[in-house]
Amino acid sequence: MAFIDYYKTLGLTKSATEKEIKSAYRKLARKYHPDLNPDSKEAEKKFKEVNEANEVLSNAENRKKYDKYGKDWKHGEEQERAQRQYSNRSQQQSRSQGFNGGDYSDFFESMFGGDSSSSGFGSTPKFKGHDFNSELHLNLTDVYTTQQQILTVNGNKIRLTIPAGVENGQSIKIKGKGGPGINGGPNGDLYLKFVINNDTNFKREGQNLYKDVAVDLYTTILGGEITVDSFDSKVKLKVKPETKNLSKVKLKGKGFPVYKKEGKFGDLIITYRIKIPTSLSEKEIELFKELQKLQKK
Repeated sequence: MAFIDYYKTLGLTKSATEKEIKSAYRKLARKYHPDLNPDSKEAEKKFKEVNEANEVLSNAENRKKYDKYGKDWKHGEEQERAQRQYSNRSQQQSRSQGFNGGDYSDFFESMFGGDSSSSGFGSTPKFKGHDFNSELHLNLTDVYTTQQQILTVNGNKIRLTIPAGVENGQSIKIKGKGGPGINGGPNGDLYLKFVINNDTNFKREGQNLYKDVAVDLYTTILGGEITVDSFDSKVKLKVKPETKNLSKVKLKGKGFPVYKKEGKFGDLIITYRIKIPTSLSEKEIELFKELQKLQKK
């Protein structure tokens, strides 16, 4: 495997800070994202390289191994450990009954999951490929219902079903969609993080939604009926007489879908905000003065 300079891939030096790595990755991932470069094979290649570099350098432990082992960073410690364990075992066997070549194959089979034909002397064990990390940006309205999307990762198209109710920052694992395995080993996995932009006037907290609704002064004093928007429909509400400012009403089952629970929804919590009338006519001002006098009696 040819050596890849991950620092150079991100336009950084070996002394780069964690913050600099994160900033460089985000900038380049946006620049080369397949959705922004749908017909560019070069952009796909660059996007793959940027993700691979970030996977290694953004993880402190992976970065330490990379700095120490270079292109063999992922398996350097495993190979050293295998050699030490084999050496210890060989010495013990030599002292007790002499060297047995069959035990050598059995040892590497237990370590790396190979068979006797692929794990004998001079062969290279199989290893899982690199895991990939990526982000999928959606609007809140997109995840109110279950939907399907086709993603392009490492040049491959993946059809993904996104269940309703997925949360901002939530990650899922897509097995086998990472980097190719080494020496016939299994592919790595793809870890996909959801970044959800709230493009509505609702506030979301888990499965519940929150919304402020303006109610005119007269309705809050005398009571009445108003119509408010839920996330997907309109709802009529009765306002009780003498309703106070910032009073709350819970609409059960009118919130956001619960993740992977078909037909189950959270609640919608409405907060009433009294709207003070402005641009009063002379008649209205006179009536308010009359009310003021009555209050003082």
